Amino acid sequence: MTTIQKIKAKTQKNKATSYHIGQLKAKLAKLRRELIAPPSSGGGGGGGVGFDVARTGIASVGFVGFPSVGKSTLMSKLTGTHSEASEIDFTTLTTVPGTVKVHGAPIQILDLPGIIEGAADGKGRGRQVARTCNLIFIVLDVLKPLGDKKIIEAELEGFGIRLNKKPPAITVRKKEKGGIAITNTVPLTNMDQDEIKAILSEYRLNNVDVAIREPNATADDLVDVIEGNSYKIPMSVPISSKEWLNVDELISMMWETLNLVRVYTKPRGLAPDYNSPVVLRRGKCTVEDFCNSIHKEIAKQMKYAIVWGASAKHSRGQKVGLDHVLEDEDVVHISKK
Repeated sequence: MTTIQKIKAKTQKNKATSYHIGQLKAKLAKLRRELIAPPSSGGGGGGGVGFDVARTGIASVGFVGFPSVGKSTLMSKLTGTHSEASEIDFTTLTTVPGTVKVHGAPIQILDLPGIIEGAADGKGRGRQVARTCNLIFIVLDVLKPLGDKKIIEAELEGFGIRLNKKPPAITVRKKEKGGIAITNTVPLTNMDQDEIKAILSEYRLNNVDVAIREPNATADDLVDVIEGNSYKIPMSVPISSKEWLNVDELISMMWETLNLVRVYTKPRGLAPDYNSPVVLRRGKCTVEDFCNSIHKEIAKQMKYAIVWGASAKHSRGQKVGLDHVLEDEDVVHISKK
């Protein structure tokens, strides 16, 4: 029985009890995961052709869309990378990576094979790599944007990419012993403890602390947290790949949404190096993160750092430690022991 047949069979066995409903939802999520797992290459496992894409740059952006909407043209003009095409409607054959520099930061661009209706049920290509992207651009045909957008969003939701949603305020923390402890600071209106325990049991989570702070949380929300499903914010920028219209705005919105932090180095007695910034992710942009991105030993050797810019209290610079949080376009000098 194929994975899709199993999913259909499971949905016909929906039990009335909360425990069985929770167990069913977890089983369905696991079967969905099988659909988006990279296809094995026969004996030893591993991703199929086009899916094993090496991560480069500080972040990755995926172009998804129906075949023949201009993804490959946009990719080629942005990065100078050529996507191999076929003569049939499924133009891009494999995931093609390229790199574009934005404000000095290398951003990996991935031209994903065209998504077709039914991709969430195992049809088409590109769904595996889409989940690993930091940001997704949905590329639409200008003649039918809303209809195609609705279909593509449904397909992306089907394999775990949540559009325009924040992760639910649910934490599942494993522990060595003590069984299952469930706490909630809001009323459980859409699931009960039996349903929660059934889901945990299906994932063999027998020793965990579950904290629910999400109003109206559902069993699907809990499954998403356990599965690690992605939550992405879609872009909406009208462009023309052929005429190269409004692409600057697209790149600008990409930069703003990725929320990256550029930090410039300043050697002693020299001017700051504004040509090669150290690029960090927001939330991981302390002085220690800055040091580690250059070399692991720098943080150990640092006596203090002097920072100029938005994060500094004084325009003349501020002496800080490893836990100081940096802001975009700060300048940093490291003083060693």
